[in-house]
Amino acid sequence: MGWLMFEQPSGALKGLRVIDFSRVLGGPYGTQLLADHGAEVIKVEPPQGDETREWGPPFEPPEESGKKRSSYYLAINRNKRGFALDLSKPEGREVAFKLLESADVMVENFKPGTLEKWGMGYEEMLKERFPKLIHCRISGFGEDGPLGKFPGYDAVAQAMAGLISVNGAPESGPVRMGVPIIDLATGLNAVIGILMALFERQRSGYGQFIETTLYDTGISLMHPHGINWLMSGKEPALTGNAHTNVAPYDLFETTTGPVFLGIGNDGQFAKACKLLDREDLAKDARYATNALRLKNRETLTVELAAALGSHEAEPICLELLKAGVPAGPAHTIGQVLSHDHTKARKMVIDEEDCKGIASPIKLSRTPGERKDTPPRFGGDARDILTGLGYDETAVDALIASGIVPIQGND
Repeated sequence: MGWLMFEQPSGALKGLRVIDFSRVLGGPYGTQLLADHGAEVIKVEPPQGDETREWGPPFEPPEESGKKRSSYYLAINRNKRGFALDLSKPEGREVAFKLLESADVMVENFKPGTLEKWGMGYEEMLKERFPKLIHCRISGFGEDGPLGKFPGYDAVAQAMAGLISVNGAPESGPVRMGVPIIDLATGLNAVIGILMALFERQRSGYGQFIETTLYDTGISLMHPHGINWLMSGKEPALTGNAHTNVAPYDLFETTTGPVFLGIGNDGQFAKACKLLDREDLAKDARYATNALRLKNRETLTVELAAALGSHEAEPICLELLKAGVPAGPAHTIGQVLSHDHTKARKMVIDEEDCKGIASPIKLSRTPGERKDTPPRFGGDARDILTGLGYDETAVDALIASGIVPIQGND
């Protein structure tokens, strides 16, 4: 049975059907990536809507139902169809089961145990009723362990997984990272797990349960600090912009703003020193290897700061890059999104009805694309219900009862 009544998308994942019960960031970010590359995704919101609709300003004008669309919501929900459903009611769960009949993947980030309470647990019911279904759960801490079933948000996970402990300088103390890196990475891990399960399903014919958590993902991102501690037993110190294992790898001031110099090997160090007219530093025994440069980082930083301080940011970075030395100006967001290279890479969607950051995954034959704007609250409910086989009377009844909320029905 088909459940969509709109033009089928193109892309590498054309034909993949995804029911997305997730909210906030990790799940929606991952399912948008799937949708960008051709998957048919229905975003199923709770009756109160995805809370990120309210995470602003900036906002679009409110919809008729009062459900706003913040920039936060718009950034991670394009190319999806809009549906809303009250899963706490038996009638709502029956609609969900109809959605799952022709779905390949179900993504959700309910608190662990919620679906089981509703009689929709994977092991208890979904596995048997929908044997080919891939069920992906995103949660804060998972279902088991001392923290199992507790809720989680990115900043809390950054703190508990140690990321905050290595971000910042001695003067600032631990600092939350300025982007929700764990949420985003958890969404990416969910997509990777889904694609793995789809590949395995080709052999076995069966779906499976996938779990990604903010806590696990946060720990996995602790490179190289995790392995450093396992090998040395030493807690990492706050180093500001400097690297714990590599030098010089730091932010330096120029006459027109800061630049980041990232030296990964002795050859790059020698090239940088030559270009900066400081070949004496490359010949200095104190800086002969990375280990020695780390040991003598303070004096080396002073020397390089003086050498870079008389240059302009953009020109010196371009010269360093041409010489094979990783370096770049510390751009603002506005500078990044208006940069010629950003435009050349087609990384910005800036259309009248849709703005956002494009998919970073470039496929030669089946590229991702922006096809639809983020969905209005319950905006595709009638089409979806009709596609599920409900007649007009049944559709009207589901909407009138609030089981399937639509714009103006809350």
